[in-house]
Amino acid sequence: MDGEFDYAIVGAGSSGCVLAERLSAAGKRVLLLEAGGTDRRFFVQMPLGYGKLFFDGAVNWNYRTEPDPGLNGQRDHWPRGKLLGGSSSINAMVWIRGDLSDYDDWAAVSGDSGWGRDAVLAAYRAIEDNADGADAWRGQGGPLHIRSSKDAAHPLVIPFLEACAAAGLPFNADFNGAGQEGAGIYQLTIKGGRRNSAARAFLRPALRTGRVALRTGAHVTRVLFEGRRAVGVAYRWMGRDMQARAGEVILSGGGINTPQILMLSGVGPGAALAALGIGVVLDQPNVGANLTDHQGLNYTYRMRVPTMNDVLRPWWGKALVGLRYLLTRGGPLSVSINHAGGFFRTDPSLTRPNMQLYFQAFSTLIPRDGERPILTPDPFPGLSIGLSNCRPTSRGHIALASADPFAAPRITMNAFSTDHDVEEMLAAVKFIRIIAAQAPFASLVAEELRPGPEVVSDEALIDDFRQRSGTVFHPSCTARMGRDAADSVVAPDLRVHGLEGLRVCDASAFPTLIGGNTNAPAILMGWLGAGRILGRA
Repeated sequence: MDGEFDYAIVGAGSSGCVLAERLSAAGKRVLLLEAGGTDRRFFVQMPLGYGKLFFDGAVNWNYRTEPDPGLNGQRDHWPRGKLLGGSSSINAMVWIRGDLSDYDDWAAVSGDSGWGRDAVLAAYRAIEDNADGADAWRGQGGPLHIRSSKDAAHPLVIPFLEACAAAGLPFNADFNGAGQEGAGIYQLTIKGGRRNSAARAFLRPALRTGRVALRTGAHVTRVLFEGRRAVGVAYRWMGRDMQARAGEVILSGGGINTPQILMLSGVGPGAALAALGIGVVLDQPNVGANLTDHQGLNYTYRMRVPTMNDVLRPWWGKALVGLRYLLTRGGPLSVSINHAGGFFRTDPSLTRPNMQLYFQAFSTLIPRDGERPILTPDPFPGLSIGLSNCRPTSRGHIALASADPFAAPRITMNAFSTDHDVEEMLAAVKFIRIIAAQAPFASLVAEELRPGPEVVSDEALIDDFRQRSGTVFHPSCTARMGRDAADSVVAPDLRVHGLEGLRVCDASAFPTLIGGNTNAPAILMGWLGAGRILGRA
């Protein structure tokens, strides 16, 4: 197990699983180390079961941010996947590529057209097995099955979409097609009524090649260097300190764990590392910097008509939908809670949408301690319209809390720390109310519960979203790709500037945050990254 490998990949998440599949398919011998355990758990595989995983330390790192002035001094909860598949095994399964212009940004920042829209579109078409068929934008026959939630969508989706159209946001049949703007049905990484995580779609086929050595429960503590060349990794497994050597080391721990491992290995802000007693291999202040994340919140309504609350709250409803799922792999438990949504501009002069909508035909204003109560919603018919910003300008950072590799890092988000982010969120929450006031949706609403009709002034609305908003679980850019070491950590071929034998391939390497959910671009990073690593750009 601990012999020589062509590649040692740290982290079996969205990018790491894809890397393992692509590199092993090319005949390379791969060691894949994952700190978490198996994804073969009922609430992982059942799509709507992800609410049960929100605080589950068996599969979740359960990070907390530092107190954030932008969130009225509160500490935000940041779940991240700690199991095979990483966060693709605990997320809401929404498949959004991002606007094609996002990849123009990637090409501009990296100085490499291989990360631009044409290369990205070809890659996504090769990745996808789209249930609705192939076209100029979508692929079919790839390893990752994508399905629409239209067949299982709640009946209230229709009046919501009609209200969006009345508010000036027309129907969009495919957010991953020619453009994002509009409202429509989300596509999901679900296959046969089960979550189609990166582990299921990519890792399990890779394991069958015999060229991937997988070790779970293997917590990597640092990268091993000889001079400035990475030669392997040290990790803790079953209480033992282990080492493994490889031709190259690839960090795929995600936006939090990858910069943490780099810093524990002596790659990061030199003075801060030295103060913790960590020997400095490379003084690189960009490691952990530029933390970017989408911030979101929900507006919640009591309805005059039944919602998913009426089915999921009572015991008999749970029994019915549970039996249906066990017998048919269908029904409400077989899809994400995010049936529909959209993208809109808060300013018509913008060239692309800057806000994302989520429509959820359920509400959870009365939470249970230690649980995100998706399977136990409020005891009345309720629903939520949520939103998140697409390209915030606020920046945070990841730092080490100590030299202990088993201690959580310090996460400082600095949410809503720029006037830009505050102003566009203020405009966005006002648009939610415009949508809710349109026919036919308005006649179905009994009352707005959160924030409530008394919250009307700009000051009150801003205070409300500072109080109630939080991450939508997309931390990125903390070891970002760029042209040189002055403002980035890795080059366009994903090599860490100034070092040999070490690459980063995950959401931490995003040059910029894309507009939308980040599972798709994290998988893309693994797909295109494997080509770069193999010299096939």
